[in-house]
Amino acid sequence: MAEAADIQGMKHSPARRWLGRSAAVAAGVPLLAGLLGGLAAPQATAAPSTGSTAATGATTASPASATAEPSGSSTVSVALDTLAPSAPKKGDTLTISGTVTNKSKKPVTDAQVDLRVGPQLVGRTAIDDADERSNDTTNDPPPVGGKYKVEFAKLASGISYDFALSVPVSKLALGGDGVYQLGVSLTGRTEAEPYDHTLGIRRTFLPWQPDSVDTKTKFTYLWPLISTSHVSAETGSDERQTPVFENDDLAEELAPGGRLEQLVSLGSQLPVTWVVDPDLLATVEAMADTYRVKDGNTTVAGTNQLVARTWLNSLEKAVQDNGNVVTLPFGDPDLASLAHGGDDVSGTLGHLQGSSEVAAKTVETILHVPPATDFAWPVDGAVDPSIVDVATSAGADKVISRSDSIQDNLPYTASAARPIGGGTTAVVADTRLSTAFEGDVSTAASSTLSVQKFLAQSLAVTLQDSSKQREIVVAPQRTPSAGQAQSMARALRGLDGERWTQSSDLVHAAAGKPDTNATTKVPRASRYPDKLRDQELPPSAFEELKRIDERLGKFKAILTLPDRVATPFANAVNRAVSTSWRGDATGAREYRHSVNRYLVSLASEVQLIQKSELTLSGRSATIPVTVQNQLLQGVDDLVLRLHSTNATRLKLDDGSAVAEQPIKVDGGHTQVVKFTGAANANGPVELTAQLYTTDGRPYGSPMAFQVRVSELTPTVMLVIAGGVLLLVLAGVRMYSQRKRAVAAKAAEDKATAEATAETGAGDAEEGADSAGSEPGQPSDPTPDTRPESGDPSGMGEKVDR
Repeated sequence: MAEAADIQGMKHSPARRWLGRSAAVAAGVPLLAGLLGGLAAPQATAAPSTGSTAATGATTASPASATAEPSGSSTVSVALDTLAPSAPKKGDTLTISGTVTNKSKKPVTDAQVDLRVGPQLVGRTAIDDADERSNDTTNDPPPVGGKYKVEFAKLASGISYDFALSVPVSKLALGGDGVYQLGVSLTGRTEAEPYDHTLGIRRTFLPWQPDSVDTKTKFTYLWPLISTSHVSAETGSDERQTPVFENDDLAEELAPGGRLEQLVSLGSQLPVTWVVDPDLLATVEAMADTYRVKDGNTTVAGTNQLVARTWLNSLEKAVQDNGNVVTLPFGDPDLASLAHGGDDVSGTLGHLQGSSEVAAKTVETILHVPPATDFAWPVDGAVDPSIVDVATSAGADKVISRSDSIQDNLPYTASAARPIGGGTTAVVADTRLSTAFEGDVSTAASSTLSVQKFLAQSLAVTLQDSSKQREIVVAPQRTPSAGQAQSMARALRGLDGERWTQSSDLVHAAAGKPDTNATTKVPRASRYPDKLRDQELPPSAFEELKRIDERLGKFKAILTLPDRVATPFANAVNRAVSTSWRGDATGAREYRHSVNRYLVSLASEVQLIQKSELTLSGRSATIPVTVQNQLLQGVDDLVLRLHSTNATRLKLDDGSAVAEQPIKVDGGHTQVVKFTGAANANGPVELTAQLYTTDGRPYGSPMAFQVRVSELTPTVMLVIAGGVLLLVLAGVRMYSQRKRAVAAKAAEDKATAEATAETGAGDAEEGADSAGSEPGQPSDPTPDTRPESGDPSGMGEKVDR
C-alpha cells in the first residue's frame, strides 16, 4: 500500500511514543484518585467558576435522551460543531464550539471543558489510527489550561450544554509543520467517583502549515452531477413528443436546498472538475418545458418548469466560469455490469457506443461548453481487465480508478496517472480522500470531524515527499447528499490558501507524468469486490434488453417516421443499464418491464382484424383480409402473407398454397387486402394470415380463420339449367293460355253489349210514347246495376288504377 512506509524509517512516531508513555501514567490514576478521594470529596460542594472571557459556557441547556448509567468514556458525550479556521496560520485564534451531554442517570458536578493538543502525527496511517480512538479518554495530554476553559457547576442527566472556546494558536505550543491531534475533553465528578477525572472527550485533527511549501501537491476534485433515471420511454403524440416522467421526484433535488441545487450552488464557487451525466441535463431540459408525469394508469401535467429552468441557468453560468467539464456516456451506464453480465449477450456493447456518441452533443447543446468525452468511471473506481475492455470499447482511453483497486506498495502516495496498456491511462483517485464524506455528515459535529480529517490527510500527502510534485485526484461518491456536498465544499475551502496544494483539473491530471514506481497492472477479476458484484445487473437483464432491441428493430423497420420511436427507446435502454440502479434491483426490473410493455403496446397498434368463418361458393372467389394501423404515423415495408393449409381443396392467387401482397397503411386507417381463392373440392380449409417485414421477420401474431368451400360441379349446373328452362317454358305456356282466355271473354262481352243495345232502343221508343202524355219530364238514364267482381287480378295481369 502507499502508506506501507508512512513512518519513513522510524520505529515509532512521536505520537505513538507519547501514547506509550501516557499509558503508564494513566494506569496509576485510579490508585492515586483513591488515595486522594477523601480530600477531593469535600470540594464537590464548592461553587464552580463560570469561566472567563476566553471561554464561555451556555446559559441554556437542551434535553437529550438518557440511557443506563455508563462509565468511563461514555459518561459525557462531547460534540464539536465548529472549528475555525480549519487550517490556522500564525496569529490566528482558534475557535471551537460544541455541546456536552451527560448521558448518565446521575448529575455531573464541577465539570470543566478543556482543550488538549497531542503530539504531531507522522504519516497517513498514524492519522487513521488516531481517528479510531477519537473518543477514548485514556492517554490524554495535559490541557492548554489557564483561562482557556469552560466550567459548569452541574450537568444534569440527559441535558446538552453548549460551549465555546477561543484560543490563540500561539498558546497551542505547536511545533513543526504537520498534523496534530486536537482534543476537547470534559472533566468532572460523579456520585460514584467523586474526584476530578475525564468523563468524555472528542478528538479531531489540526493541520498546521503556516507557510506555503515549496512544492505543492496538484489537487483535482471531481464534482459529480448525476441522478437516478426519471424519464420513461413513453412520449406524447404531439409534434414535440412531450416526455412522460416516471415520477416528479427530480423537482425536489433541483429546488432550493435540494441535493442537485446545492451541488451547483457550492460547486460554482470551487475549483472543481464537473463530471456530468448527459441524461440528467436532457431530463431537466425536458422538465423545463411541457412534460407529463405518470399517475396510475394515466398521466398528469408536470408543474416544475420554473425549478428546472432556474437550475439549468445556474449550472450553465457555473460551467461558463469554470469550463472543466467531463461527460460520462448517456445514462451513466454500469460498466462493471456490462462487463460481467452483458458481455456475452450480443448487441449489448453497441448501446454503450451509442450512449457515448450522444453524450458530447447533449452536453454542448445544453451547456454550450465542449466537454471531455474520453473518460470512463466504473463504480467506486473498481476495475478488472474486462471492465477496462468495456470502457475502452466505447471510445474512452482514460479510466478513473481508485487506489484500493489499483494498489501501490510505496512509502508515499503516487501521482494519479499511469499507463495500463493498450494506450489506456488509469487515473487512480486517492481512496482515503475520495471516501472522506461517504458517511453520515448530517450533523455539524460529524461534518466538522470529516472536514478536519480530510484536510489532515491532504497535508500528510504533501509532507510525505516535499521535493516531488504529485497529481492527486479525489473521486467522491456519485450522488452525494446535500449535507455531504456542504461538507465537501467546507473541506475544499479549507484548501483555499493553497499552502500545500494547488488546484488542477482531471484533464491535466490524466496527462501528468506517470510515476515510474507506481503500479500499472490491472487487478485480476477475482479481486473485484464481492459487495459490488452482488449489486450488478444480472445476465437476464441484458437478455431482456436484447429482446426489447429486437422488437424495436422490427417496429422501426415498418414506420414512415422511425426516429419518433428510435430516440426515446434508445435512451430508455441506456437508462435501463444505469449505475443508479445499484442497490435497487426491483426498481431496475420494473423499469425494464415498463419499457417492454410500452413497446409491445405500440407495436400491437398495427395488426390484423380477426375474421369469422367464410363460405366460398363456386370455383373462385375473393378472400378479404383487413390490416389496421392505429398509430399516428403511416406504416410501410410490410408484407401480408396468406397461407392455405390444404392447397388440394383451396389454392390462392397463382395456384399455390401461399400468396402475399405489400402493405402500406396511413396512420389511423385500415386497408382491406384481397386475395383470390380457387376451390377444387368441398369442405373446410384453415387459412393463416401473417404480417412480415420486408426482410422476412414475422410482425405481430398470426391470424387464423376458416373458409368453408362449397364447389358447384358441371352435373349440378346442368340440372339447375334444366330446371330453369322448364320453369321458363311453363311460364310461356301459362301466358298463352291466359291470353286466349282473355280474348274469348272479350268476344263474349262484346256480344252481350250489342244485345243490350237493341233492347234499349225498343224501350226508348216506348218511353217516348209515354212521354207524350207527360210533357216536360226528362227520362232518367238506365242504371248499371251489375255487381263489381271481388276476385283479385290474375298473375301477370295488368290492372289500370
